[in-house]
Amino acid sequence: MALIKSISGIRGTIGGKPGEGLSPLDLVKFTAAYLTWVKESKNSGQKLKIVVGRDARISGEMVNAVVTGTLIGMGADVVNIGLASTPTTELAVVAEKADGGIILTASHNPKQWNALKLLNDRGEFLNDIEGKKVLAIAENESFIFAEVDDLGHESIKDYTAYHIQHVLDLELVNVDAITKAQFRVAVDAVNSVGGIIVPQLLKALGVAKVVEINCESNGHFAHTPEPIPENLVGTAAVVCESNVDVCFVVDPDVDRLAIINEDGTMFNEEYTLVAVADYVLSHTKGNTVSNLSSSRALRDITELHGGIYTPSAVGEVNVTTLMKTTNAVIGGEGNGGVIYPTSHYGRDSMVGIGLFLTHLANSGMKCSELRAKYPNYYISKNKIELTPEIDVDDILLKIKDKYSNEQVNDIDGVRIDFDKEWVHLRKSNTEPIIRIYSESKTLARANSLAEELILSIREIAGI
Repeated sequence: MALIKSISGIRGTIGGKPGEGLSPLDLVKFTAAYLTWVKESKNSGQKLKIVVGRDARISGEMVNAVVTGTLIGMGADVVNIGLASTPTTELAVVAEKADGGIILTASHNPKQWNALKLLNDRGEFLNDIEGKKVLAIAENESFIFAEVDDLGHESIKDYTAYHIQHVLDLELVNVDAITKAQFRVAVDAVNSVGGIIVPQLLKALGVAKVVEINCESNGHFAHTPEPIPENLVGTAAVVCESNVDVCFVVDPDVDRLAIINEDGTMFNEEYTLVAVADYVLSHTKGNTVSNLSSSRALRDITELHGGIYTPSAVGEVNVTTLMKTTNAVIGGEGNGGVIYPTSHYGRDSMVGIGLFLTHLANSGMKCSELRAKYPNYYISKNKIELTPEIDVDDILLKIKDKYSNEQVNDIDGVRIDFDKEWVHLRKSNTEPIIRIYSESKTLARANSLAEELILSIREIAGI
């Protein structure tokens, strides 16, 4: 069993003893702690309103019942939007003028996992200080439930159509261009909520034919749900047989977007953001942000359009915070997370699909041809396991010193930028492990760069 407490929410496997897995008692404790934080931050004495949405995983109904019941028991009114993507829930918080929101999803984790993702009244994830306050309240169990006359109430709403219309109304989403292109589009929704909203969006955008792959929203994931190439071999085979122009693959809560070309090759999830940014920057001059472990290709495209690229620490809230500071017009994460501030400050596959299809329609290219126009980089992901007595922070400091003649960024671990390639070292918060991400013009060179750093770490650690 596993239970992971972090500033962005509570994640764990369903079942087991309280405190060891995500049990009903843990759900009550952390939901009550979250609402206590909302009450303290608002300090208004007014009845609070919280939006709750969930993905389609098997434990969703149980988790939803416990969470909504706890919120009501704490005296809050609940707007339950049912099966809904993470970005749908984020938009609903703002539309409802709610005091916060909880998304019940473990994102790309397997079916035995679930989680509480916590939102503020802007429909954005809590920052570091806010998240730590929630964890402290939960640890101390310093929450009080409502008296019978002060219990909250639940209302049921569906925000699917609202989210779709929101995408259609974006100025850079050109429905006429998409309709004229007569696209044939496949979607793999891994049998979660994407199976509800993505086909509806595609039809509303004027797509001529929609091929649904794993679009039954039953929570029985048809393959490992993280939308990365090794999990999409079967999907790619279906694409080859289906005569489509493009395939979109989303994770269970629809905030990560991967793309498969018309010939079954991978567009590569790192390049979802690159392509969308290219389109946005061609119409809106400005800056971009992605995290330190994302591809250099976004920097190249940004500078080509005359903008400034700035890297952030890993984590969506770190990306959005820096986007606001730098007035970025587009940003996100290399895992297929597109954040378009004109829409909202959250990763949104629906917005990504609308912008990408417009870009593809305007280009007049095949999907594979569009991908070919972008600079090629390859990322290698590795890790080195150390013993508990080794001081990982000291190792990172010595690595930073060793490569001090290069461009070094230490806001999140240590990232070293060389000419057209980089390596990023991050320590695990739970294990004596250093994760090593490297990128270069060839996969062989990216692997070699990682090996160079692994050797340096071993020398410093004396292992």
